[in-house]
Amino acid sequence: MVKPATKWLRGLLRAGKAQQRTASKLAKVLFGPVPAKPKAKARSKVVAKTTQASHKPRARPASDALPALAPFATPLSPPRVRKRTAPPPGKWLAAHYAPLPELGQLPGRRLPYFLYLPEKAPSAAMRSRGRPLLVMLHGCEQSATQFAEGTRMNRLAERKGYAVLYPQQSLRSHARRCWKWYDKLTQDGGGDVRLIVGAIEQVAARYAIDRARIYICGISAGAGMAHIVALNHPQLFAALGLHSGPVFGAGHNLIGALGVMQHGAAARADAAIDEVLARQPAFPRLPTILLQGLADKVVRPINQTQLVRQSVRVNRLPFDTVVTAQRLPGGAAGGRNPAHAYALHDYQVGKQVLLRVAQVEHLEHAWSGGDASLPFNDKAKPDASKMLLDFFASHRRR
Repeated sequence: MVKPATKWLRGLLRAGKAQQRTASKLAKVLFGPVPAKPKAKARSKVVAKTTQASHKPRARPASDALPALAPFATPLSPPRVRKRTAPPPGKWLAAHYAPLPELGQLPGRRLPYFLYLPEKAPSAAMRSRGRPLLVMLHGCEQSATQFAEGTRMNRLAERKGYAVLYPQQSLRSHARRCWKWYDKLTQDGGGDVRLIVGAIEQVAARYAIDRARIYICGISAGAGMAHIVALNHPQLFAALGLHSGPVFGAGHNLIGALGVMQHGAAARADAAIDEVLARQPAFPRLPTILLQGLADKVVRPINQTQLVRQSVRVNRLPFDTVVTAQRLPGGAAGGRNPAHAYALHDYQVGKQVLLRVAQVEHLEHAWSGGDASLPFNDKAKPDASKMLLDFFASHRRR
């Protein structure tokens, strides 16, 4: 009996050490410093609160093209050589939001953001009410400009007349630009939530924005953050869009976050929403569209399944809610216009679709219908940007 027990204990110790090495490695990747970049030639600094920025992406040295990635985002493959296309004709502005310090305290950190304003003249309705505003939150290992270019959202916004706000996580806050969706303080409305809401309020005050048509969406960690912002400030948003996002209310540390991404959080899915509703008894309806790749191995589809439960719960959908389902076929493999097949489920109350669920076959952890020359984008349709704007167009905050 001694030998088997000793053997079992040794095996247990080896497994524990392996888990410790894995956790240490993941923590180093997620929270460690980014790889050092070659020193650039000294340039004169230009300081401006709001400037018109170029649409052209900054060139990276070859050694820094694909740095070690955080586990929250893994590109499909090295990006292809980009074909230069003319940027949308509207204004591309760079600014930041800095909250006023409280009495006796030093100034806190500020949140940089980019804003797209269409060149197209507003419609008669927009002239009287203001333009709709779409808030876009990027994922890990992305900048706001890369997110804008990869999703091609500004081109659609130009045609539809939307202003688009792109908050950008600072490298000082997170070395991989990850939004901290797994942090308990953030989930309760603190941290970056206040900065993002402050940036939205700043833009809405400076420009003619329709307060009844403010929408928020994101991908991956950005989707997790968009969900948190909307749940803590539901009166601010007319609708919510989540692409490849983790379920809300769990994680709370690095290992926990990785567990959520791989397995969801069945034990917390309902309780987390109940806590939100307890804090906000008059929580309004929050129309939501959920997009998920069924081949996603970074944020697995179980998360979308649990996000559906959370949306049904937060919207208090009745048992007799009408659910319609359809499957749209994909395109021929290797064709000039590739398309993945996908299933669409609409949860409808009266004449209003309060929840739309899109499940895209063969899509990995990437923006569906995006610019595949940039990481985290899959060129095959469906076009997630178009799906989001089509859904948002039918919702206003009352």
